[in-house]
Amino acid sequence: MLLAPIDWILIGVYLAIATFIALRFANRAGQSLGEFFLGGRSLPWYVLGISMVATTFAADTPLAVTEIVYADGISGNWLWWNALIGGMLTTFFFASLWRRANVLTEVEFIAIRYAGPAANFLRGFKSVYLGVIMNIMIMGWVNLAFMGILQKFFLVDYNTSLLVTAGAMVLVAVYSSLGGLLGVAITDVIQFGIAMAGSIVLAVLVLNSEEVGGVSGLKEKLGEDNPVWNFFPQIGGSGTAGELSITLMAFLSFVGVQWWASWYPGAEPGGGGYVAQRMLSARTERDSVFATLFFQVAHYCLRPWPWIIVGLCALVLYPELGDDAKYGYVDAMRDFLPDGWRGLCLVAFLAAYMSTISTQLNWGASYLTNDLYKPFMGPQSGRTGGGDEHAKHYVFVSRIFTVVLMVLALGITTQINSIKDVWDFIFQCGAGLGMVLIMRWFWWRINAVTEIVATATPFVVFFALKFLIEPSFSEGFAEDWGDNRYSYFVTVVITTLAWVVTAMVTPPEPEAKLKAFYERVRPGGWWEPIYRNIPSFQKPASRFWPLMACWISAIVMTYGALLGVGELILGDSGTGAIYLAVAAANAIILVVTIRTFKLFQDTPS
Repeated sequence: MLLAPIDWILIGVYLAIATFIALRFANRAGQSLGEFFLGGRSLPWYVLGISMVATTFAADTPLAVTEIVYADGISGNWLWWNALIGGMLTTFFFASLWRRANVLTEVEFIAIRYAGPAANFLRGFKSVYLGVIMNIMIMGWVNLAFMGILQKFFLVDYNTSLLVTAGAMVLVAVYSSLGGLLGVAITDVIQFGIAMAGSIVLAVLVLNSEEVGGVSGLKEKLGEDNPVWNFFPQIGGSGTAGELSITLMAFLSFVGVQWWASWYPGAEPGGGGYVAQRMLSARTERDSVFATLFFQVAHYCLRPWPWIIVGLCALVLYPELGDDAKYGYVDAMRDFLPDGWRGLCLVAFLAAYMSTISTQLNWGASYLTNDLYKPFMGPQSGRTGGGDEHAKHYVFVSRIFTVVLMVLALGITTQINSIKDVWDFIFQCGAGLGMVLIMRWFWWRINAVTEIVATATPFVVFFALKFLIEPSFSEGFAEDWGDNRYSYFVTVVITTLAWVVTAMVTPPEPEAKLKAFYERVRPGGWWEPIYRNIPSFQKPASRFWPLMACWISAIVMTYGALLGVGELILGDSGTGAIYLAVAAANAIILVVTIRTFKLFQDTPS
């Protein structure tokens, strides 16, 4: 499909802006690893918060939501809405701790928390496991989704879409390697604005088209009693396609286990990956907390409804999509956008794609440089810091790693056939790891061996279930296991038991290491055997209950706003007002609690 000149102009202007920003911050980014990967720890909460949201707004997310709504209605989104619980836990219990830790990367946390050969192994392993293996798999599925959009929208073949995607990725690698995190974050702000504008415009135009006829027409065509309108799933059904219900086991997984037990990119319990990178980049503890809070609210309240609306409209416009339901979003772009607006929405998809890839390249390179090359291979390897005289050398290495990751990601893209298979693999191989990532902050007995066991056990259980146990099941039961309904719980239980036993039977880290960590980070929890031996150290007053109040009120506030906005959009102003009133009341509780207990510092840590 050919674009109008105005569409090409919009695309060209956007690419020029992204390139200009990278060039603008190239000199500053080249000064040190702290500047390149953390923006000099000088970024305000609103830039970091928007950057987090932009990163999670990938090319595949509107398509994924469309597919969910097409198959399971609005309530199907609890598949990812449940992660808010863990996200808010990160906001109030971990954001300030990450800022106090004052490390360059999430993986460097291992060096300040653990000691000895096991810690060195864990740090090196995670730098490769997260920075390369998981990272290129994520970029691979994002590339595959972007290629699908190109193929569907422009009616081009696989090879052409791969070539265009490779060109886009080269551009992203150039500007992320030049501008560092600061350039990436500033670009993210612009990209998020464009992506949201495009999403909203598309939703409005499709909803008000003659074929749909607004909210009233949509309800008439789908039926007022259609379960697609339900905001909450029917619990207890078989969960088969079209039934719009989920099993009790799946529901318990969503709301009771998944948010704390699972490691998953962007939703790591306690924070990790690019979320931890943003928290570490904040000017102050307060900026770190507020950035993460903004991210959670925007992620769950601001973004979903334009996508959901298009998904509902796709049920009317394209009833025979079947397995290609996710492309209903792209079909709507192609069929209902006029010149100019079509270019804007394509730029929105391009912006969403580039914001995700630029972040993945930047933080992936941070692991390889700071946690693999610098401590084990670089100049003065094995010594703390590595010496300021080598700063520019390490930035150069970081830029090389950025390009290497780009090449590897393009290679893995050609080997991925199903995005869902990648999701399932990552989800299963992180089952049970989440709690140890939480407890390593709050329990002095957690050691490096404990985290190694928690990381390795899900892989062992996954492959045992997949290739040894599952083939012996009956066809129906094997289908349940293959759909992650039961195997997930088994993996969580076995992994949790494995790391708890390991923590109890292996010796803790050296006392000097634990003392240094406690004095540096000042976490709550079970640290009495450590802090009581620190001369003249005053244990800070417990903030557990005020933080619990913040956590719960923020969850209720966000869910209230999410559901209230949805009810207003869909025409139920009464129910919407109730939800929004609940959200407002909890927002007041949140603000009062933060101010009364003076929870977060507003000066640099």
